[in-house]
Amino acid sequence: MTSPPIRRQERVGFLRAKSRDDGFYQLLADSARHAVAAAEMLTRMLGASPAEREELAPRLKDIEHEADEATHAIIHKVNSSFVTPFDHTDIVELAAALDDCTDHIESVGQTVVLYRMNGLMPEITGQMEVILRMAELTAQAMPQLATMKELKDYWVEINRLENEGDAIYRRLLRDLFGGAVSDPIEVIKHKDIIERLEMAADAFENVAHRVEGIAIKES
Repeated sequence: MTSPPIRRQERVGFLRAKSRDDGFYQLLADSARHAVAAAEMLTRMLGASPAEREELAPRLKDIEHEADEATHAIIHKVNSSFVTPFDHTDIVELAAALDDCTDHIESVGQTVVLYRMNGLMPEITGQMEVILRMAELTAQAMPQLATMKELKDYWVEINRLENEGDAIYRRLLRDLFGGAVSDPIEVIKHKDIIERLEMAADAFENVAHRVEGIAIKES
């Protein structure tokens, strides 16, 4: 009796199980750690004077360049590997989403330097604390892709933090347009910084959504 043919999906799953390459998880973790480094550097910059920010800005740019290199390394590994731990496209899109996080953080730092802002609204610190925590959780989650275990707690907490960040964002806009900042030019500057920080938080939530999608697909 002839055995039924092995379907392509089963064959690919078998190959992945036999040929797991932990290098992918290491590269994704490296990429996420660049986002943590960027968030830590931006936290320093937001608490510094305009002159000190100009000194720190090149270091933040260096982190962003390193993050780009990490993304290229992941894409190169995907393109040069016949078997990957999960879908090629999912790996590339996750790598790009991680890179977006660092890009958005770096954008805030460069903009603060460009605007030469002196005082910042106090609650911007709260917005930054949320982003740093999201970055740390993301870096912790990447190695867990190897087993796909305990990832639900990660994306649930990221979603909670993003909601917390949204609440801070709305309060900042309310206070900003309610007179907390009187100079119209400073209002424009603050609004731009606040919105860029919100985009950074959204970028981390996007990573969590992609991880959730991968976990569901691979379960």
